[in-house]
Amino acid sequence: MRYETTPQWDRDWKSLEAEYKRQVRAGLPDFNAACDAYAAAEGSYTWPKGLRVSPMKSARGVWEMTWHFPSPDGRATLEWVTDKEGLKLRWRRIGDHSICTTP
Repeated sequence: MRYETTPQWDRDWKSLEAEYKRQVRAGLPDFNAACDAYAAAEGSYTWPKGLRVSPMKSARGVWEMTWHFPSPDGRATLEWVTDKEGLKLRWRRIGDHSICTTP
């Protein structure tokens, strides 16, 4: 799956604790495989429950995933965009639950 990041994601990532970065990187292979399956399914995909990926109710077109469950929780927001090469993922924010107020 192709992806890009927003400037806000880049700032969030730089301030993320090293252990959280390790956890995110460890989960990426499963997440990337699910993204490829999502893209191939063209709208009829059910995300694996363990990935906790869902559209946000408060921000149209923005999705969230939970990558760490104990407090403080780890969240990331993303959106799907299309360019000349097709569908790709845009990472928007990463951090704790507070990022959901400005996803």
